[in-house]
Amino acid sequence: MKYRQLPRTDLMLSEVGFGVWTVATNWWGQIPEETRRQLLEEALELGINFFDTADTYGDGYGEDVLAKFMSHRRHEMIIATKFGYDIYDQTTPRVGHQERPQKFEPEFIRFACEQSLRRLKTDYIDLYQLHNPRIEAIENDEVFEVLEELKHEGKIRYYGSALGPDIGWFEEGEASMKERHVNSCQIIYSILEQDPAKDFFPIADKEQVGLLSRVPHASEALTGRYDAPPEFNEDDHRSYRRHQWLSEALVKVEQVKFLAGEDAGRTMSQAAIQFVLHQPTITSVLPNFTTLEELKEYTEAVDTPDITERRPGHHR
Repeated sequence: MKYRQLPRTDLMLSEVGFGVWTVATNWWGQIPEETRRQLLEEALELGINFFDTADTYGDGYGEDVLAKFMSHRRHEMIIATKFGYDIYDQTTPRVGHQERPQKFEPEFIRFACEQSLRRLKTDYIDLYQLHNPRIEAIENDEVFEVLEELKHEGKIRYYGSALGPDIGWFEEGEASMKERHVNSCQIIYSILEQDPAKDFFPIADKEQVGLLSRVPHASEALTGRYDAPPEFNEDDHRSYRRHQWLSEALVKVEQVKFLAGEDAGRTMSQAAIQFVLHQPTITSVLPNFTTLEELKEYTEAVDTPDITERRPGHHR
């Protein structure tokens, strides 16, 4: 494994991080409990030290599962979690994959932080992220005042923004970096989905903000496993990608298959990760792990040949 420093911090993150949502929900395939444990434990053995979760994953289970299997190795881990959704309001239960009501009042942020600390069985959070914030939350001084208070109290070390739920939200990312000087900004970026992420790169470089990139395989289109859209269970997050979108994505993948293969020294899945890591402002990439085979293949991506600016053998 290789590591990159999150700018303006003392955190050295593994270039491949672990997105905990796959082992905390059934949104990316049904994963048995024993496999969840194996994935988390083996990730550490393979050099992954960065684990990204959220209080809303499994209504708290995304934090519980880290403590359940990994609390005895807390000192080896950099834990990022998120806040901003009111998972405690039982009067408005979540329907399918719809967003829950958001809540960024200072009292709630402090309450949410305490609950996350309790579930994680730790006394500090390395990176505390606003979860899918809209511009109103980023422009609210009180949000960042309470985050600074939590830093001063030692309950969080650094804070950032995790943009979403889709690939847009440029205004929120720009304001987070330029106006709030967050330490990190989580984005979607892949060979197939480069906008608006590529517009964040010069801002992140100037403001010294570390970008964390999720979904590098574009909903499995870049894993090399499919020639046609597969059928996912209706509660699987990938089923929300329209069949037409995935069909079009797989056609586009044909144009980048030269990045993979025996001559290239990497699989398509590894090429997708290397493409993301080619951007120096990205500190860590967060692929979705569901099997031990994926875990091994994706973590080995950092040891494959770097992506070059031109095709091998191509000359002007």
